[in-house]
Amino acid sequence: MPIITGTPAVPDTGRTLSKQEIQRYSRHLIMPEVGMEGQLKLAKAKVLMIGAGGLGAPLGLYLAAAGVGRLGVVDFDVVDFTNLQRQITFSTSDVGRPKIQAAKERLAGVNPQIRIDTYETRLSSSNALDLFRDYDIIVDGTDNFPTRYLVNDACVLLDKPNVYGSIFRFEGQTTVFHYGGGPCYRCLYPEPPPPGLVPSCAEGGVLGVLPGIVGALQAMETIKLILGIGEPLAGRLLLFDALGMGFRELRLRRNPSCPVCGDHPTIHELIDYEEFCGIRGEEFVPVATGIPEITPRELKARLDRGDDIFILDVREPHEYQICNLHGHLIPLGELPKRASELDSSREIVAHCRSGKRSADAVQFLQQAGFRKIWNLKGGILAWSDEVDPSVPKY
Repeated sequence: MPIITGTPAVPDTGRTLSKQEIQRYSRHLIMPEVGMEGQLKLAKAKVLMIGAGGLGAPLGLYLAAAGVGRLGVVDFDVVDFTNLQRQITFSTSDVGRPKIQAAKERLAGVNPQIRIDTYETRLSSSNALDLFRDYDIIVDGTDNFPTRYLVNDACVLLDKPNVYGSIFRFEGQTTVFHYGGGPCYRCLYPEPPPPGLVPSCAEGGVLGVLPGIVGALQAMETIKLILGIGEPLAGRLLLFDALGMGFRELRLRRNPSCPVCGDHPTIHELIDYEEFCGIRGEEFVPVATGIPEITPRELKARLDRGDDIFILDVREPHEYQICNLHGHLIPLGELPKRASELDSSREIVAHCRSGKRSADAVQFLQQAGFRKIWNLKGGILAWSDEVDPSVPKY
């Protein structure tokens, strides 16, 4: 991708910067790569952010501060205590509020001179095209595969650039998909990974500062696209390793056989992305069908009666230290070689954080011949909600 230099002239629409705006953006205006023309381009730009969470927090703050004239935000979640470690848009007083409301207030406080549109809805195949159509650039700050494929396909169908970012534990990725003839997300990942193979940040964790770094990189790429300067990350996947404090770059190429952006595309409309990714359920937590389950209240009642039930915890040791139900700890990855520690004649209830890993454990043990075994529905999170609120949620 060639380096773009200078700032292409902005059509004269009669728009000028006020004295207050000149003062606000003065550090931009004295840069020849931005100047008055570039700042007016920012004022005219329309950017849609998908997600107001970890990546959306720094992204929104920097785009608002830079003077992006119209900033749209799509999110349907509420602020939770677990968000505060990394989602710097929100404060403790925002816990329990819709993210979209709290984010709009914060962004308006950063820059009251811009327009902020909020869409409190889950992005879906039925609304994505309508939401995207009025914006110049789409920025993907989501954390699940169905939405990433949905964002990608909608951007390609509408011919809009997709500024992509992802994070996990200590690592992040950033690129710009479908820009300047470059590749799209499907060119990099033609097929989603099997459900459950790649853990989410809720399962594997993320260092709080990491989304700040990656989200800021997304903001930088977005502003470069608006101004028409520099070398966009189109065709280049930037990988960041926080522990090694290093960046490396992978070259990406458009796949001529890509079903959505290739020479002969076969995808001409949005599809069912949960089905495409093999995922069921509102929270995108796949649990195998046919797994016997017991609810937290049912388990509590049986334990109170004195029933002989063996509690199997299949989380990791560091999770056990956060909170536990005083069960026997065998991490899921160690279960095949440690199943002999379990007595198949006893009733066993397996649990994890949310119920997904323990469902996999139950399925494995069933195949190994265990018959008196159940999965704790909803895991330790549900136990905290329904039985013992003193058990911390994480």
